[in-house]
Amino acid sequence: MKLMQGAMAALLAATVMTSAAAAKVIDVAAGEGAQQRLQEALILAEPGDTVRLGEGVFVLTDGLSLDVDGVTVRGAGAERTILDFAGQQGAGEGLLVTSDDVVLRDFAVRDTRGDGIKSKAAHRIVYLNLKVEWTGEPETSNGAYGVYPVESEHVLIDGVFVRGASDAGIYVGQSRNIIVRDSVAVQNVAGIEIENSYNADVHDNVATGNTGGILVFDLPGLPQQGGHSVRLFDNIIVNNMTANFAPAGNIVATVPAGSGVIVMANRDVEIFDNVFEGNGTANIMITAYRYGEMSEGYQPLPVRIRAMGNLHGRTGFQPALPGGAEMAAAFGGNLPPVLWDGAGGPISIADQVGAISLGLPDLTQPREAARPAPVDLSAPADWPRVPAVVLPASMEAAAAAE
Repeated sequence: MKLMQGAMAALLAATVMTSAAAAKVIDVAAGEGAQQRLQEALILAEPGDTVRLGEGVFVLTDGLSLDVDGVTVRGAGAERTILDFAGQQGAGEGLLVTSDDVVLRDFAVRDTRGDGIKSKAAHRIVYLNLKVEWTGEPETSNGAYGVYPVESEHVLIDGVFVRGASDAGIYVGQSRNIIVRDSVAVQNVAGIEIENSYNADVHDNVATGNTGGILVFDLPGLPQQGGHSVRLFDNIIVNNMTANFAPAGNIVATVPAGSGVIVMANRDVEIFDNVFEGNGTANIMITAYRYGEMSEGYQPLPVRIRAMGNLHGRTGFQPALPGGAEMAAAFGGNLPPVLWDGAGGPISIADQVGAISLGLPDLTQPREAARPAPVDLSAPADWPRVPAVVLPASMEAAAAAE
């Protein structure tokens, strides 16, 4: 038996060494023909390979795609390696990833006609030290999403900067086991959005200058519904006062300027140890889904939402809601930090700040029926805490690698 175990161990070691030896670095420089050379490198890469992008501006006229597992795409730094899509001919994303165990790191993507970087059904994907931006003023014509992983299990977004997205700067949709950390979202409609997803930790980020800082939404009609188990903590969510520039008809077009955090139709969401300041509508908004037809099995109410340990600065001074000015006047000039539509629950706000309810527990009630009034949401939460998200060790090792 020991002889057999020794032989198996030797075979495994030999296999690992062979794989490591076979892995190669494919260098791609900026300059003439960058479009063809870079796409060719992404096609020819094999599992374990690194596609290494040189310094400079890569002038690209079409989207790129990667469909090989286990590939790292690495630049020389987000300020030194720039994929420029200002001349993009099609309307798609800048880079589309549809393979597993991919690491994207240390480069910038700018001025795509569609989304910046999208990954679909790409499990164990790492977005690390990236920059995605639209360089002009916030415009409806900007791409919808900066980084956009969807339908994935195990997602890490770490050290990413996004500016100018007409929907969400950092968006994770219909996914499981997610960490978004140490990232910055500026001048997007939604800074960070977790949508129809399970088990997400969003922490140590800065969301500033957006229409809404961080959104936790669940929508009907999608393959994965019932968003739950989301923790928002240790974030700085300040001065989110940019006028909404989302295309008409998008759900985020309903987000009022001046929103810090909005939780809609999710369950088991925790908001703790964040800093809020300068959000003119409210720091925390909790609401049901109230936008038309609902698919079978969809649950439209917020359930088991708790907030604690947050620092609340000035808020409620410019509520961008129907009748918002009148509501603020009725409350002495400013709305309190927490706004609830009155549907769903239980809700526990242990922050020792004021809250109001719009008094709309029935989803068939029109918004015109709202009767804003103070509400006491300070009762302690009597349900279990949401557990921390733990990603595979290989992903954390990739994020820690130099």
